[in-house]
Amino acid sequence: MSSCDMLNQRECYVTHSVSAVLRVENLRLKLRNFELKDISFEVSRGEHFAIVGPTGSGKSLLLETIAGIYTPTSGRILIDGVEVTHTPPEKRGVGMVYQDCMLFPHMSVYDNIAYGLRIRGIERKRIDERVSELAEMLEIEKLLERRPNTLSGGEKQRVAIARALAIRPKLMLLDEPFSALDAETRVRLREGIFKVLRKEDVAVVHVTHIMEDAKTADRIARMRDGTLTL
Repeated sequence: MSSCDMLNQRECYVTHSVSAVLRVENLRLKLRNFELKDISFEVSRGEHFAIVGPTGSGKSLLLETIAGIYTPTSGRILIDGVEVTHTPPEKRGVGMVYQDCMLFPHMSVYDNIAYGLRIRGIERKRIDERVSELAEMLEIEKLLERRPNTLSGGEKQRVAIARALAIRPKLMLLDEPFSALDAETRVRLREGIFKVLRKEDVAVVHVTHIMEDAKTADRIARMRDGTLTL
């Protein structure tokens, strides 16, 4: 299941510490009647790390804590060796994609992808180049003038991935990105998207309740009742 199956836990930790983009240390978060319990793991550049667990196990809460939406009760989050435990989400260099895409409905596909670059003051020529590059990689060149309400589920997810990648994040967080799609679309989209993510050399944390969606991951962890098992 894991690239570290043949190593003990200490050896695995040392192996991945050298190039870790994300490092989560003893993370705890108490939120109403639920708790994330002493979670620790690392993800290296270019690595696809999948977390599989049932609905309600804490997967999405963990991602949103890494993204900065929630602040942990204790523990630390480091990105590229810099602690970001209390850093605002927009300053973490993290891209996030949800199951429902959360595209801006009043914007074209082009404007959705370009949004993060525009608010960072990137010049128009560079925005055009980056949008074109991602549109080609994700095979959505013909959709750039369309609005989200005219797209299929698979097309929306491609646009959401492109928007998240546009700012060249150090880390991508994927929250059940394929679970709302039919089986055929899910397989085709999953293969295409992870090919692009590997090409971009971005660290990926991908949570899902569907084991099949995690089968191409470099490592797989399991989550249940707020506890992560590597």
